[in-house]
Amino acid sequence: MAGLESVEHVLWPGGAPGARGEDAEDIPALTPYIVDGATSAVIVCPGGGYVMRAEHEGDPIARWLNSLGITAFVLRYRVAPYMYPSAYLDAQRAIRYVRFHASTWGLDTAKIGLLGFSAGGHLTATAGTRHDAGDPEAADPIDRVSSRPDLLVLCYPVITMKDEYTHMGSRNNQIGEAPTAEQIELLSNELHVKADTPPTFLWHTSEDGAVPVENSLSFAAGLSRAGVPFDLHVYDHGRHGLGLASDDVHIANWSAVCGLWLKGRKFGSR
Repeated sequence: MAGLESVEHVLWPGGAPGARGEDAEDIPALTPYIVDGATSAVIVCPGGGYVMRAEHEGDPIARWLNSLGITAFVLRYRVAPYMYPSAYLDAQRAIRYVRFHASTWGLDTAKIGLLGFSAGGHLTATAGTRHDAGDPEAADPIDRVSSRPDLLVLCYPVITMKDEYTHMGSRNNQIGEAPTAEQIELLSNELHVKADTPPTFLWHTSEDGAVPVENSLSFAAGLSRAGVPFDLHVYDHGRHGLGLASDDVHIANWSAVCGLWLKGRKFGSR
């Protein structure tokens, strides 16, 4: 059996770092989609330019992962007016939270993945290139747990903050309209790929007019240089923001190919 849990899991019950209020948008949380007997999980970060979170890149993606025998969690991360590092802290905390509570859902602590679309892909890549083993001295036991995802899935992701290929809306919402060179470099994830970056699946379309394909290409090049396994798929047509792309049989194949890749990584049972 698979299904949406009625309980939303607040990541910081006492309030998120830097929270500006107590409305839902100030409270990062996970919505679980549990598969009975599943031992692997993927946390989903919908896109939306860091100003919203696209519904078609949340619930339908979680249900697709369920169909593969993978438990899913959709992350409500903070968006504008919140800026960096709020969303990044939310993603890190989500990974720690699921790993810390893995036994509750019967999950393997070494099978916690992260998937993101567009700006959510940038968030996923940021968490995937900048993680830590946890702080053994932390007062909060969740903070003692590793924030490293075990794999990444990047769907037409924003990767760079450099002028030529960035998505300017995402950049403005994270680091403002007049960022420093240091801020741009810090959040240009192609520059931060290392040998411990998780194995990654990427897909993009070559005619994406909002987030140029060079974003995925540059990250894949970084993975190649670092010796990190990756699957890269570029489709020769298609607009930005397609999600499952159910209206285009060719591009819709990304989910089948990704499912096979996940299976090869021992994620899922179907």
